[in-house]
Amino acid sequence: MPQKPKSKPKGSRRSVSPPFFSLRPPKRGPGGLSRCPQQRGQGAPRRLLSPQGSLVFLVSGLAVLGYAAALSAQPTYQGVVRAVCGPAAGKLCELCFLLNLFMIAVALLRVVGDQLEKLCDSLYPAGTLSGGPPWYADQRFTLPALCILVIFPLSVPREIGFQKYSSILGTLAACYLTLVIVLKYHLQEGSLSSPRASSWASMFSVIPTICFGFQCHEACVAIYSSMRNQSFSHWVAVSVLSMLICLLIYSLTGLYGYLTFGDAVAADVLMSYPGNDPVIIVARLLFGVSIVTIYPIVVLLGSRSVVRDLWAHPKRGAAPLADGPERRSRVVLTISWMAATLAIALFVPDIGKVIELIGGISAFFIFIFPGLCLVCMTGSQSIGPRKKAALVTWGILSVLGGTFVCGQSAALAVMGLLH
Repeated sequence: MPQKPKSKPKGSRRSVSPPFFSLRPPKRGPGGLSRCPQQRGQGAPRRLLSPQGSLVFLVSGLAVLGYAAALSAQPTYQGVVRAVCGPAAGKLCELCFLLNLFMIAVALLRVVGDQLEKLCDSLYPAGTLSGGPPWYADQRFTLPALCILVIFPLSVPREIGFQKYSSILGTLAACYLTLVIVLKYHLQEGSLSSPRASSWASMFSVIPTICFGFQCHEACVAIYSSMRNQSFSHWVAVSVLSMLICLLIYSLTGLYGYLTFGDAVAADVLMSYPGNDPVIIVARLLFGVSIVTIYPIVVLLGSRSVVRDLWAHPKRGAAPLADGPERRSRVVLTISWMAATLAIALFVPDIGKVIELIGGISAFFIFIFPGLCLVCMTGSQSIGPRKKAALVTWGILSVLGGTFVCGQSAALAVMGLLH
């Protein structure tokens, strides 16, 4: 690495939550639930090797971003890219950041809507809904009602204090779901599917899903800035441990979900289980509460932080808004953000389509921007020629890999829409 930055003294910053729980993908709900169908047509070894091969890039991206945050002293991802790579790259990062968060919000609402529908079905005995569910049990009613009555009040405040609990809750929900899927497979009378071999080329089709499920990079700079111990070795240890835990959870969920249901597995694996199973109902409730608490954080990052950056940079000399206008603008932005994401979530038939698109956008934050930061940091530091060549080569490979993933994901999304 380039010249090591000086670590800040301990206690100079306050961590709002343990870094391991914070450094977990905010899409762990839909990301973990959607691992199974993306692995169709792959043998068991290939299903497990796909995320393991990507783990090197995932961890290296986190390490580079933490190092760049220490060198630039910027508290946000966009700020780090702007300081290290220049204003043009910073502006591109802001636009990608906004689009990525918007699509994440759509995916979160899509998952909540599916779970609400199943929970409403569990309230009625089997065979009593031959004419279809009543209007108040349809997700076109329940999801907007949940947004208005619960999610909107949680999203309006200027500061969101429950974010430290939502990270822990999301981790517990993912662990519970993995345990349930594994036990359900082993307790059933006979497996419905068996692994089948296929070409190694099929692994490339799951890369966008891996990027979607494992991406926590957009929040890693803010998490690093809030840590008490900001030494580089500590940050790398936290990153590796977090990614390994996610790898274990996602691999077990995807493998046993596919072994249980085969090609009939739903894009949301919980939707493949019956709605009246008490164990599955608990899993739905845990994921529902977790996502309901994550969505306001996405709103805070997207509709306020990023949009404010996009509007504020051309007007750096402008005076800050007073409390009254600031509150009105905050409410308008929250309503607009929620209305747009809700409208898309209600009309998207399959969360897999959303994931294919988000996976391509995620490539910017996992591969492209960290690669650019590594190249720019290496070029500005005085280090040995061999070490510099190795770091620049890795940065270029990261950028090229991200470009490939982004293009492949866009092609898959277009093909899915055409068919």
